[in-house]
Amino acid sequence: MIDLRLLREDPELLRASQRKRGEPVERVDELVAADEARRSAVSSFEALRAEQKQLGRLVPKAAGEEKAALLAKTKELAEKVKRAEAAVGEAEAALRAAQLALPNLVEEGAPAGGEDDYVVLREVGEKPSIAAPKDHLELGEALRAIDMERGAKVSGARFYYLTGQGALLQLALLQYGLSVAVEAGFTPMIPPVLVKPETMEGTGFLGAHASEIYHLPADDLYLVGTSEVPLAGYHKDEILNLTGPQRYAGWSSCFRREAGSYGKDTRGIIRVHQFDKVEMFSFCPPEQAHEEHLRLLAIEEELLGKLELAYRVIDVAAGDLGSSAARKYDCEAWIPSQGKYREVTSTSNCTTFQARRLNVRYRDAEGRPQTTATLNGTLATTRMIVALLEQHQQPDGTVKIPKALQAFLGGRDVLEPA
Repeated sequence: MIDLRLLREDPELLRASQRKRGEPVERVDELVAADEARRSAVSSFEALRAEQKQLGRLVPKAAGEEKAALLAKTKELAEKVKRAEAAVGEAEAALRAAQLALPNLVEEGAPAGGEDDYVVLREVGEKPSIAAPKDHLELGEALRAIDMERGAKVSGARFYYLTGQGALLQLALLQYGLSVAVEAGFTPMIPPVLVKPETMEGTGFLGAHASEIYHLPADDLYLVGTSEVPLAGYHKDEILNLTGPQRYAGWSSCFRREAGSYGKDTRGIIRVHQFDKVEMFSFCPPEQAHEEHLRLLAIEEELLGKLELAYRVIDVAAGDLGSSAARKYDCEAWIPSQGKYREVTSTSNCTTFQARRLNVRYRDAEGRPQTTATLNGTLATTRMIVALLEQHQQPDGTVKIPKALQAFLGGRDVLEPA
């Protein structure tokens, strides 16, 4: 949710952000109008209330015809106050709707454009030279690590089983990711994966991304697509004592409908309805958000390096940002079978956008409540299995295990075909 003080002081800054995203500039004008209408409605209501109070003080002192006239005027004024109060409620609802329709202000420096207008910041690691590389599903089936056929039989398309070595590999990956987070000062969390509508809306996922979310109408609850959602809601309606960033790492299953992805990545586990993930999440003072964002990215890169994966970092273009994000960096691992990079982690700076919706605040140096910034970043996730299998495949069909994961796999250094 956009800070209304910023809207009043510099609406052109928000219009420029909308143009950068490729979003309608008119939404800024609609929010300006809604803000002015709400302030006008409040002013009218307060003027009538003041008149009503003044009249209330005169009635006890009056008598006879004067008192009768004052009582009649009081009754008439009460109706006006009632209508003015209703108008304030309507104006506040319209203002909130206009605020919810406007995405976050894009951070200065983020590239303009759409999905293909990202900027490559760096490529790290040496791409493995593999003659006729097998894809992760062929490798996974040979290892008896991935079973798509039975996943589809039981649950439908884009579902799967991780079995045997595959299940152990995912647990090792997530345990290692969580250990990296704990060492970096994050509090580990296992959050709920069903949340109320206000929590989902507060994080910005019921706007343009609503079609991606699984909804349980009987309970009016939503399945989360990332533990960012319950972690963001953890301090809803609270005032935090922040001396620096307050950091959490959530391990959860995640659920996405993948609406609109018909025909995309139908083979294997790149784009699926259910997966597991360790997600980093930070609450911090807004002036620290930029540096905290770079810190989350550095931790993601540290993990990919320890997994001995070749990857690149991209600065995502404004038009490809989620509504909550002001800036986003993706880490994409090299996928030999496809001959291209694919996203495995993402980190976003959401500035005060989510916290303003969720009413998460902290006290500044003068003790005044201020809105926090929120940031999130993937640390370990099921999709990394794709890159691990493909980049570390050997000519004999085995898959080498990176040294960092070996302790979490009983010391084994290779996965062998069953």
